[in-house]
Amino acid sequence: MFVTASRFNRCAALSCIVLLSACAGQRTDALIGTVTPYKVEVVQGNVLTREQLEQVSVGMTRAEVRDVLGSPMVEDIFHADRWDYVFTIRRSGAAPQQRNVVVTFKGERMVRIDAPELPSEQDFVASIDTAKPVKKAPTLSLTPAQVKALPSPGAQQQASPTAPVGPARAYPPLEPR
Repeated sequence: MFVTASRFNRCAALSCIVLLSACAGQRTDALIGTVTPYKVEVVQGNVLTREQLEQVSVGMTRAEVRDVLGSPMVEDIFHADRWDYVFTIRRSGAAPQQRNVVVTFKGERMVRIDAPELPSEQDFVASIDTAKPVKKAPTLSLTPAQVKALPSPGAQQQASPTAPVGPARAYPPLEPR
């Protein structure tokens, strides 16, 4: 009994579909639960902290605001009196964050700043820190019984100054004598 090429191709295609459908139920973001793919850390915009916001006050010029907060992320030509500072961060192992700060000017002077509750610099660093806590290091001290068991410093033999230092040379010297 001969199998025709078209029948063989159909059987091969059906087998591939069945095998690939078995893979569809498995997780694609982890391999055997131990290896996870690398996820790119995305940071966009200006990090603004509570300390920076406290340095800005109504009546400051555009240049003074730019010195404290940095260049705005959005400086729209249709809204020349509005600067938008947008910040987003997505870091593996930390919660994603997004903040929008709007600075409004009238002419060359700042008249208003709309900002959510911003974290302090220390709080921000702590929120994105993904380092695992270090285990407590063991104490490096001896008990009184262990101290008594140590040899006394005077009992150690002094090395003679004429004794050769290092291994004996088993190869000829590199420079001729």
